[in-house]
This record gives sequence, structure tokens and C-alpha cells, in this order.
Amino acid sequence: MGAAVKSSRRHPLQRLDSPSKGFSGALHNESFGWHLQFLTIIGITICTACFTFGVLADISGSHTCYTLKNYLALVAAPLEIVISLLYWGLRAIDDALVVPPDLPMPPLLYDLGYHLVPAVVLTLDAILLSPPWPTMPMNPQAPMIMLVTSTAVAFAYWWWVEICYSYNGYYPYPLFGVLTTLQRVGLFVLSGITMWVVGGALRALYAWVNGYESVEELEKFRRAQKMGVEGKSE
Repeated sequence: MGAAVKSSRRHPLQRLDSPSKGFSGALHNESFGWHLQFLTIIGITICTACFTFGVLADISGSHTCYTLKNYLALVAAPLEIVISLLYWGLRAIDDALVVPPDLPMPPLLYDLGYHLVPAVVLTLDAILLSPPWPTMPMNPQAPMIMLVTSTAVAFAYWWWVEICYSYNGYYPYPLFGVLTTLQRVGLFVLSGITMWVVGGALRALYAWVNGYESVEELEKFRRAQKMGVEGKSE
């Protein structure tokens, strides 16, 4: 025990080791792009913005905040599900594909918090606490809109990763360094398609759980809204 204390450069009153390859290394990361090189962090950032607007809508009753939450969720929910699928799928093959060998693996609780919990809570929000689409009725071009959005997200991240690589000389995920340029393009195309499929699956699950929109129900809802504003009862 004495040797362990001696080898540590941490002050007796200092809570965490620094310098270290753990929390200190993450906090003091000065590489270009900082933590926003990582798709996980980008996903969590969008997820946080989504739920921030959700909380503001709950507190204030603001329809604008609620609508913004629902629009962000169109991207956040399928993106987080894809992140979970990719992360845990790659880790099942080889941990070194997503975490550099010289860095420690995150504790399980943190790992689940980053790579599973956001996907679960966004799915629950999408199915139980959201309309089928931010506008009413659902846009008939929803599948095409989400295909374009998913493709844009995938290629925007590829473009961003290559910019970070040009400055840093390494990729945020070891997998990218293993693949050729053509293989990386294929990976991002596949990821974009997967995100689109996941978005469609969420809409299908929503319809299975909650039912489909009908003209009669929409008209009844609009009449109820109008009467509520005018202070009338049906």
C-alpha cells in the first residue's frame, strides 16, 4: 500500500488522479474537435438539447418548446439507437475498435449511461410522450425527409471526422484508422441507412402501440382545441 501511495502524484486532499489517462486526460484533451470528435458526445449533446426543450415545455406549457423537442427527437432518437447498435456491436467483436488500447475502458455504469440509456429514454419519449410527427397531420413525405436527414447526418459526421484527422493525425475511433477511405464511406452510408430504417421502425412501433391518425380523429382534436380556446364545451 505504501508503494501505491508513493507512486501516486495525487495530493492527499485531491479527489482524482492527475495527470492520468482517465478523467483528467478526458478533461484536458486539447486535440482539435475536443470531445465533439466522438459521435457518442454529439448524440448526447442533441439528446440533452431535446430533453431541455421537453423540460421547458413541461414547466411552462410552451407549445413552441414542445414542438422543438419533437423535431430534435426525430434526429436524436434514431441516432442514439444507431450509436448503441454500433458501439455494443463493435465491442462484441473487439473492444480495440472503439477504445484505443492504451486507454482504460469506462466503468460499466458510465458505459451504459453513454451508450444505452439515451437510446432507451428517447425511445420511451418517442412512443409514449410524443405525437407521431411534430406537425399534424403527419407529413406524407416523412420517409423521404428522414432519408435525407439521416444521409446528411452521416456524411456531415464523416466530413467532420476527416477535418479532425487532418489536424490531429488520428481518428477518434480506432476503427476508422483500420478501414480504407472507400470502406469508411461504406460504413457511413450503412450507418445513414440504418438510422433511416430505425426512424421508420420507431414510426411503425408508434402506430402499433398508439394507432394511426385518421381524418375523423384529427378533425375532432382540432374542434376540441378550438373550443378550448373559445371556452366552449362540445
